[in-house]
Amino acid sequence: MRVKFSSEVISELAKLKRKDKKLSKKIEKQLALFQENPKHPSLRTHKLTGNLTNRWSISLSKGLRMVYLLLDKDIAYFVDLGTHDEVYRK
Repeated sequence: MRVKFSSEVISELAKLKRKDKKLSKKIEKQLALFQENPKHPSLRTHKLTGNLTNRWSISLSKGLRMVYLLLDKDIAYFVDLGTHDEVYRK
């Protein structure tokens, strides 16, 4: 799976990298895993409903999620990054 990121996600990833190097490494690991196998159990990939219909989510850590759209069967466009409450309240 190929991945692309919105400018907001790129900005959030940069902030996290400066703030918490250990978490940043975990995120890199999870994204690499996503590219290899988007349905790997540790990602807890699931389709969203309600206001977020047609979007999917993965878990980057216990409290951090990343939301994406499928642009094509093999391109994921990540549009949001944050805690459970931050990304699902929209």
